[in-house]
Parts: sequence; structure tokens; C-alpha cells
Amino acid sequence: MALSLMALVVTSTAFAQDARLRRLNSGDDARPWEAVGRLNVGGTGFCTGALIAPKMVLTAAHCLFDKTTGDRIDHTEIEFLAGWRNGRALAYRTVRRAVVHPDYALADHLSSDGVRNDLALLELDHPVRDGKIKPFLTATRPRRGSQVGVVSYGKGRAEAPSLQEICHVLAQQDGVLVTSCSVDFGSSGAPIFVVHDGEPHIVSVVSAKAEVDGEAVSLGTSLGAPLARLQAEMVAQKGVITQRVQAGARNDTGAKFLKP
Repeated sequence: MALSLMALVVTSTAFAQDARLRRLNSGDDARPWEAVGRLNVGGTGFCTGALIAPKMVLTAAHCLFDKTTGDRIDHTEIEFLAGWRNGRALAYRTVRRAVVHPDYALADHLSSDGVRNDLALLELDHPVRDGKIKPFLTATRPRRGSQVGVVSYGKGRAEAPSLQEICHVLAQQDGVLVTSCSVDFGSSGAPIFVVHDGEPHIVSVVSAKAEVDGEAVSLGTSLGAPLARLQAEMVAQKGVITQRVQAGARNDTGAKFLKP
């Protein structure tokens, strides 16, 4: 499917500078990223999510829908496994409430609107207060060319998170962030980071994977207005949000896009 509104510029130099995915097998490797967890969804699949407050998990909206029927999945059938690695999690939580961005609509085709609003917040039944698990700060979208990273679960690597320390922002348009980060099925909702003063900040959430001129890219929601809108929706529904967002060429190539 072509995302006709997106003009992508993909250079081999950006990909050559990217790091490879690295499985976080040891506790020492995984420790900075233990607020990232696997989301088991309705017993049929999984996504990735990340804590932005002790009771709040940020993920992709499409993870909350049955991809076959298009029906909304009962949030009580979603479980967040913080720091899931090799059969164990640091915290197991069920979901008390789930809020999808008000402008998100599940569709058979991919569009800028769909990616830009592909965001959801999950309120957990109990806060995660393990001292080892520190919720992430968030920041607004980085500029083109910025160095970012991603931590995700995915197809063939569902039992431990993988870290790509260095990938790059290839383009950003209409609230959609295009990166060279490596993602696969199960990576939906995975946090994309920048590092400020040695501390990771989430700047995007993985929405879709793509291929452009033979090169794999990922599409993500740029945080800022979409997250603020989602937070307002949660508050309107009597939720409590403690995390704040910090302020911070070729034409259409007929790229193919998939929800990872």
C-alpha cells in the first residue's frame, strides 16, 4: 500500500551508520530499559509498550483492535509484562482502562492520519513501583537526521527485548516520523528514543514497518500534540496523568507498509 502523502528521502549513508539489533540477555544490559515491556493482547498476539508513569503504558492504538474483525479488544484481556526476559517479568499488570486517540480509526489502508493518531494509553490496575523500573520521560519529535534508538519485542525475539542503539530520522511530515529503525511484527507500540543528558526520552511510538527502494524503514507517531490530546482524553474520563511532554529528495516511491 502506498502512503501517497509521504515524500521519503532514503540514503545508503544513514543505514550504513545504524547499529544492529542487540538482544538484551543479561540483567545488566536490560536494566536501563526495564520500563519497556511486552503486551500480551487477548491471547492472540503481542505488542510492545513502555511506562511513562507508574500506572500508564504508552503503545500503538492499533494494538487494541482485532486485525481480523476490526473489533476493539477487551482491555481486561491485555497484560503488561514489564522487563519481560527469558520467561520472567519484573512486574505483571493487567489493564484497568484503555484510551485510544480520539481521531484514530482502524482502516485497511495506511495514511498519514492513521499513523499520526496511532497512539493509546493503558491505565494499569496497580502502579509499578519497583525501584528498578523507572518510567520514561517523553519529548517532542526530533529533527530529520537526528540519531534515535528503539527497544522492542518482535517476531522471532518475543522472549527478550532487543535494542538498536543507533538509527536515524529519515523524514518527518504531517506528524509522522520515518526512521531507519529495525522493527517487525510485535514491535508495534515500541518506544523510539533520543538521549538527553544521558537519559532516554520517548519521541515516537512504532506504528508500521515499510520498505522503500529495498530499504526497511519504520513509521511512528510523533509525540507532542497527539499525546497531549490523548492525555486530555484520559483526564476527561477521570484518569490521572503524571507525565508531561517536554517541548523540545524523491517524491512518493510506492512504498509498501505493514502494521508490525
